[in-house]
Amino acid sequence: MTMGLYLYGIFPEKIPDEMVLEGIDKEPVHSEFISGFSFLYSLAHKEKYLASRRHLICHETVLENVMEAGFRTLLPLRFGLVIKTWETVTQQLIVPYQDQLKDLFAKLSGKREVSIKIFWDSQSELQRILEVNQELKQQRDAMIGKNLTMEEIIHIGQLIENSLFQRKQDIIQVFRDNLNDATQEVVENDPMTDDMIYNAAYLIPWDQEPEFSQKVEAIDQKFGDRLRIRYNNLTAPYTFAQLV
Repeated sequence: MTMGLYLYGIFPEKIPDEMVLEGIDKEPVHSEFISGFSFLYSLAHKEKYLASRRHLICHETVLENVMEAGFRTLLPLRFGLVIKTWETVTQQLIVPYQDQLKDLFAKLSGKREVSIKIFWDSQSELQRILEVNQELKQQRDAMIGKNLTMEEIIHIGQLIENSLFQRKQDIIQVFRDNLNDATQEVVENDPMTDDMIYNAAYLIPWDQEPEFSQKVEAIDQKFGDRLRIRYNNLTAPYTFAQLV
């Protein structure tokens, strides 16, 4: 039983139906061309979908497969968007936002989004800080085993926290210095976990990704085991395709 149409993304060109893609609920993916825009969709079995890992990966995979097939300019739609009829798309999206959609396609043409997430072990970094900052190490060691006042606890805690913060900023600055000049646009997002210290998305020329990847690799080698870098070189441009 179908409950409507599940939408994946919008393209500025026709997407051939011969492209074999499997979408949510294992339904084949089709393309509907409306007012100069192609909408990628499949039949929906539900009115609302839970953001499970399986569903999210399927949504992303559909868009990535189309990008890899050569249709690189797209506006990805948020997960779980189900409509009843195409008239809804025309009335609520195309009519009020047609000019913005065209501007976004112009901005994204020939570009791709890549992203970096940086993780560290704060305890290991603290040990490195103490090895270099002997004064801080002596202050901390002098307090071990003693009954400390609240003021003393707060004082040493702030010193350690400030040192870790500065170390984190120094690491982040290395990435900014080496990568930002190679991008069209950068968006720094909030870290998603306690051990993540940096989370950034970059809009870069599509054919310059290999050079960008080499820059990331060079930074990774510089820091060695101190950091874990998660680099995604192919993702739908969610960060840079925002309608106002």
